[in-house]
Amino acid sequence: MASSDKPEIVERDFKDNVDDKEDKGGFIEKVKDFIHDIGEKIEEAIGFGKPTAHVTEIHIPSINLEKADIVVDVLIKNPNPVPIPLVDINYLIESDGRKLVSGLIPDAGTIHAHGEETVKIPISLIYDDIKSTYDEIKPGSIIPYRIKVDLIVDVPVFGRLTLPLEKTGEIPIPYKPDIDLEKIHFERFSWDETVAVLHLKLENKNDFDMGLNALDYEIWLSEVSIGAAELQKSTKIDKNGISCFEIPITFRPKDFGSALWDMIRGKGTGYSMKGHINVDTPFGAMKLPISKEGGTTRLKKNKEDGGEDDDDDNED
Repeated sequence: MASSDKPEIVERDFKDNVDDKEDKGGFIEKVKDFIHDIGEKIEEAIGFGKPTAHVTEIHIPSINLEKADIVVDVLIKNPNPVPIPLVDINYLIESDGRKLVSGLIPDAGTIHAHGEETVKIPISLIYDDIKSTYDEIKPGSIIPYRIKVDLIVDVPVFGRLTLPLEKTGEIPIPYKPDIDLEKIHFERFSWDETVAVLHLKLENKNDFDMGLNALDYEIWLSEVSIGAAELQKSTKIDKNGISCFEIPITFRPKDFGSALWDMIRGKGTGYSMKGHINVDTPFGAMKLPISKEGGTTRLKKNKEDGGEDDDDDNED
């Protein structure tokens, strides 16, 4: 009997141990579930929840040859019955894994109870910093970017939370266009006042189209200023393309002194230009500088003013 009872006693002990472990494991799980349920009921009772955030828009309010100002709009919703502080904002802009700029904005404000706020994150890209760090990023190109933003908020019950956000897009590295004065065509010639047309050529060295809206410049012939002129109609310049346009101007030839005789004889006349152009681009409006030093142009008169009225002169 004793020998036959022995295995039964061992079997019972093993079974009891297994049952004890299962009971203990089940008890711990039940405690966890209970605490979780209590937590959810407390949240429901007092109305606390996690805030949400997403990027609604990215603006480029200003862009030129030196820098691009970027504003990231982030909509944050607070479902809680109390205001929550926006402790910090960390941001990073990268392109193909290359860090372009990063920064921290501390104490960024407060999100009202049961409310929502659009937080604007201003970021500036300094092109000289980018080009000096990454030689492969060339002026005139368009580069992809990824903006990463971490919003750090302090919420009762939950504590400090990080809300990560990302947004991708493209941004240009603008390049100064080239401008040339191909020729000046006289419409009406006299010593006191001459009406002429400037034949200008503008080369767009960027990988994006430009819509030319305005010119702000001064031009000198033989080191004598003949003033400025205005663009009468807008002109589209394709990416990496060339556009020619005409601008009327009035000046007094007698102000040029001996250089006037070189003009009349049809010899090349030195000129220089300096100013700005206002253009529309897919990335917003830009004001870009234009300049030309040491150029040479030709003056052409109409037949009635004693000149040859031809349009085949393309000399610089």
